[in-house]
Amino acid sequence: MHRRSRLGAGTLSLLRWVLTFAIGAITLGALLVVHLFPLSEGMDASGGQRRPKQHEIGYYGRSGELRWTQEFAPPQLSKSVASLEKVDDVNDFSKLEKLWVQPSRRNLVPCLEPSSTYTFPPETRGYLLVHTNGGLNQMRAGISDMVAIARIINATLVVPELDKRSFWRDFSNFSDVFDEGHFVHSLEKDIKIIKKLPKKLATGTKAVKYFRSWSTHEYYQDEISPLWNDYQVIRAAKSDSRLANNNLPIDIQKLRCRAFYEALQFAPHIKAFGNLLVKRMRSYGRYIALHLRYEKDMLAFSGCTYGLSPEEADELTKIRENTAHWIVKDIDPIEQRAKGYCPLTPKEVGIFLSGLGYPSNTPIYVAAGEIYGGNAHMADLHGHFPMLMNKEKLASPEELKPFTRFASQMAALDYIVSVESDVFVPSYSGNMARAVAGHRRFLGHRKTIIPDRKALVSLFDKIERGKLQEGQKLSNLIVGIHRKRQGSPRKRKGPISGTKGKERFRSEEAFYENPLPECLCARDMPIANSSRALLIR
Repeated sequence: MHRRSRLGAGTLSLLRWVLTFAIGAITLGALLVVHLFPLSEGMDASGGQRRPKQHEIGYYGRSGELRWTQEFAPPQLSKSVASLEKVDDVNDFSKLEKLWVQPSRRNLVPCLEPSSTYTFPPETRGYLLVHTNGGLNQMRAGISDMVAIARIINATLVVPELDKRSFWRDFSNFSDVFDEGHFVHSLEKDIKIIKKLPKKLATGTKAVKYFRSWSTHEYYQDEISPLWNDYQVIRAAKSDSRLANNNLPIDIQKLRCRAFYEALQFAPHIKAFGNLLVKRMRSYGRYIALHLRYEKDMLAFSGCTYGLSPEEADELTKIRENTAHWIVKDIDPIEQRAKGYCPLTPKEVGIFLSGLGYPSNTPIYVAAGEIYGGNAHMADLHGHFPMLMNKEKLASPEELKPFTRFASQMAALDYIVSVESDVFVPSYSGNMARAVAGHRRFLGHRKTIIPDRKALVSLFDKIERGKLQEGQKLSNLIVGIHRKRQGSPRKRKGPISGTKGKERFRSEEAFYENPLPECLCARDMPIANSSRALLIR
């Protein structure tokens, strides 16, 4: 009996030892599993959701919202999360960097110094009054031309009067938009400029003249200069396109550049606020400036109604019919678009930029007036690129208040942000697009992508018909078409072969769109690409 009790106690001790060992083994095994094997995918050590890497496109954060800071590729080119394969971060980064690479400037730098035979202006023969016409950049080009014309005909230039009768009804004076003192002083070695016509001549007889479009040096010497024999004041009724783009004396061409790029600085309050907008835009990183020419006046003038409702199309037609100085009234919108004469729609711009490879987290500054149709027409572009910014988003209403009533001053702010952008893309080749593109060439051939609208319309129509989809194939086509349309140095294009008369001159590339070769020269040693335009410094 006693022995049996001793055996039972020993067995119980053994069982306790085995049980203790088993528990210890299980605990140790659990610890090894935790330390040697990963937790469930998407969980971190604290039990929370891990932060996605940049190449993990479409990964959702704690909030359930797609983080724009994580995306690397345009959404239509990315794979779903479930089918993601391992991506080479280095290759992705390299591809992204190429989107921002600037064209080689080929050692070209501004060279605006006059030749050794250029002299100070002699005693002038009379006064040139100038009434500018058009929007901001049409007026800037016209004023620069008039500076050159004043030199040719030996006139004293009266500070030009800005257009107050245009579509925008802007009542700004010259000094409201430009630094008048700088304008007068910087050109004193070229022409004489005064602020007002002498009182004794203000009420006298003037020769009001519509200078012939795209005229040569000889036209002004032979047909305009003789007017001094009978008049003391000549009034230029219009200022746009009064000088030919090509075949003018080299010193006249350089003077045009000095006027456009150096003398016509914006007024101090515009420069200061424009540069502030640039600084705020840069806080988002490298950015594209998109000149989205999709305002009511542009669509009405061009007759482009693609993507608009019948009611919107009728409204634009009535505007065109009721605007007296718009000569062409009947326009076939389908033909206009097929020929590439229409601005890209916001939707088309979104497809285009994504096709080029820009990721949807790219900051884009929209340089434009009020977009026709508002948010309804901007929805597709915003869907491709949520980081759409403009003056109104970068600045408070109080900050913008001094500018909002003046279209030219608002356009000047857009101009500054566009010139300083990492990439500039115009949706239409209007006056601002040409001026910004030329200024960027002058500053060192900064990247400027000019859409081939005719080729793009063909692709967009295939998408509309279901014969092509957004994706890699479309992207390859878009990239291929625009490989050589990114602002590399080249000489200004002459007239299109076979054109005659005014159409021949109209078909030439505008002088201020490309100041090469007259205003840019090659230097033996590279110059750092850190210069800033005198206009916006």
